[in-house]
Amino acid sequence: MIHETRIKALNTKELRQKSYALYWMQASQRAEYNHALEFALREANSKNVPLVVYFGLTDEYPEANQRHYAFMLQGLKETQTSLSQRAIQMVIGHESPEIGVVRMAKNASIVVCDRGYLRHQRQWRQRAALNIDCPLIEVECDAVVPIETASLKEEYTAATLRPKIRKLLPHYLARLEQSKAKVSSLHMEFENYDISDIQKALAGLDIDRSVSIVDILIGGTSEARKHLTSFIEHKLVYYSEHRNDPNLEGLSNMSPYLHFGQISSLYIALKVAETGIQTGGAYLEELIVRRELSFNFVFYNQKYDSYECLPSWTKKTLEEHIKDRREYIYSLEELESARTHDPFWNAAQKEMMDTGKMHGYMRMYWGKKILEWTENPRVAFDIALYLNNKYELDGRDPNGFTGVSWCFGKHDRPWASRPIFGNIRYMSTDGLKRKFDADRYTSRYR
Repeated sequence: MIHETRIKALNTKELRQKSYALYWMQASQRAEYNHALEFALREANSKNVPLVVYFGLTDEYPEANQRHYAFMLQGLKETQTSLSQRAIQMVIGHESPEIGVVRMAKNASIVVCDRGYLRHQRQWRQRAALNIDCPLIEVECDAVVPIETASLKEEYTAATLRPKIRKLLPHYLARLEQSKAKVSSLHMEFENYDISDIQKALAGLDIDRSVSIVDILIGGTSEARKHLTSFIEHKLVYYSEHRNDPNLEGLSNMSPYLHFGQISSLYIALKVAETGIQTGGAYLEELIVRRELSFNFVFYNQKYDSYECLPSWTKKTLEEHIKDRREYIYSLEELESARTHDPFWNAAQKEMMDTGKMHGYMRMYWGKKILEWTENPRVAFDIALYLNNKYELDGRDPNGFTGVSWCFGKHDRPWASRPIFGNIRYMSTDGLKRKFDADRYTSRYR
């Protein structure tokens, strides 16, 4: 059963009798534990027509480069194969998604889409809703508790959102049953961008190639499940103890897969909850409360990608200290090439550049130091966001925007005043050394 609060009509067009039902897949790039897919398939079965899945592959996704596209295409290739095994054809259109879906909808009786939270994702769906001549139904797939159900306003901190989500969790932590297609769509003919050869598919895209592709993580649902299984079997019991030590590899590695919708957070939550391991609660706090706090942030705060998104108290305290003496000031070029005096910060930057990810504790330290080493907090915010979005596989999403903003005081409280930071939380090199063997971490990324 799909909870009714997950389902929202984006227009008021009437159902019609056409060749197929269409699922516009964009954010939830997977063939399993996908509420929008299952809703669309049940609609198709009820009308005795095939289901077609459409994905719009644009060259102009904001701030994306070949590192992101390669990981995404690896996942889409697997999804396309998995859907075909369910008698569902997945069509890849090399075009802007909101344009391609309108074209595909001309022969559709109904269109179902998944949900996006960022500005451009919401605009795509709004434009499509105006131009499609049949119903466009949006189904929430990537939040365990739908955003508006959890809260109707921007929440101040995790402490204010947590009780609201916990009260609702029993209604939403429910298994999603998979349906079978009554009518196959595999025989239908469509123009399709070939992604069977990832390198060839990448070569056909007009995209930014300035950032290298990484092979430490491979995209796709099956890879996501492997990492999850390894985490549950070997790391979950130590999660609370090990998660802040980059040397122990105690994290789940789920964030890139969640970013591209290659695995469901609901699926992860159910798997973790099934173990009964006590430390699973700490992990679920990050997976559900913290992650969905980031959804809440970008959904209700239209300035989420700029310095202006910060609370008034953080901007006030930072701006009161703009003229404070800074021992070091680095340019974007120096920061990007990891040429600072701090070997620990340099190691974190190199980890991100080389692997497409950075340990969460180091990412906090990394962001705080950018604030400390630039001429003013506005410049620091822009630099941190630029670097995070350029190199991180999980950048450019609600978690990424929230993580950067947290370094500048978002979702935090005032602390004791100090130079440059004012009342913003400070992190020091000595603090790193108390937490873990920082020299060992540095030696890995010289």
